[in-house]
Amino acid sequence: MGHAHHHHQVSGQRLGLTIVLNVVITLGELVGGILSGSMALITDAAHNFSDVLSLIISYIANRIARRKATLRQTYGFGRSEILAAFANSVTLIVIALLIVYEAIERLISPVSIQSDWVIYLAGGSILLNGLSVLLIRQDASHNMNMRSALLHLFSDMLTSVAVFAGGLIMKFYGFYQVDAVFSIGIAAYLLYMSWGIFRESLGILMQFSPRQMDLQKICSRITAIPGVSNIHHIHCWQLDDHKYIFDGHIDLEDDICISDFEKILKQIEELLAGYGIEHVNIQPEFTASHSKDLIKDHGTRG
Repeated sequence: MGHAHHHHQVSGQRLGLTIVLNVVITLGELVGGILSGSMALITDAAHNFSDVLSLIISYIANRIARRKATLRQTYGFGRSEILAAFANSVTLIVIALLIVYEAIERLISPVSIQSDWVIYLAGGSILLNGLSVLLIRQDASHNMNMRSALLHLFSDMLTSVAVFAGGLIMKFYGFYQVDAVFSIGIAAYLLYMSWGIFRESLGILMQFSPRQMDLQKICSRITAIPGVSNIHHIHCWQLDDHKYIFDGHIDLEDDICISDFEKILKQIEELLAGYGIEHVNIQPEFTASHSKDLIKDHGTRG
């Protein structure tokens, strides 16, 4: 049974337009923050600048991921997108922590700022970030790398909402600590949302078994196949956002010929295909005397 794998192609045109929009937001808020004396706008500009960097990284990574496998890169470049997702999530965590620090500083030492600048520029940022989210939303539904970029954009839109609300409150009530309170709440949300992508991308890079795979159940089903007496020394990992790989050793009940083993192998491949595993490597054994542990203990090297 053949199993085709389709790598989602990210729209370069939509992503390029999103990058341009975020450059406009960054420059506008930076200039506005300097002129108005608003740290909130400058902080939001810094956040938007991180969006620009993450989008550029995402674009480059997706282009690299399309390259074909070679004799030196036998798996191709698909993992470059996972690296980008990991880098983006780490960046977002760091930015969230910096926002908390700056917000605490503003709570302790509030300053008077020109609230009109804050209202207009934050409102513009909300509109442009919202448009950016719509532009890459479809790509993000199929791609972890683009999900991390989308999270950057959506989180910055929420930050701009808080800055906008803070500008209104400062204009009509003169309560300058309000934007700091909103910033802390948003930073906590960013940490919560970015942690999932950080953990997932780190697990892939460390070649942990996919969280949704019940390997005990899978191995039990393999040993239930007629002719198979044992499976051991298994590995299961995720190459990129969609591709899963499984390898292991099986003990055969009889000393069979290769054509008979291939019939057993086909049953194993069809079973694993039901779990989304498309790349399977099985080593058959009959009289091998090494350990039969499900997971091989590689020990430590002195």
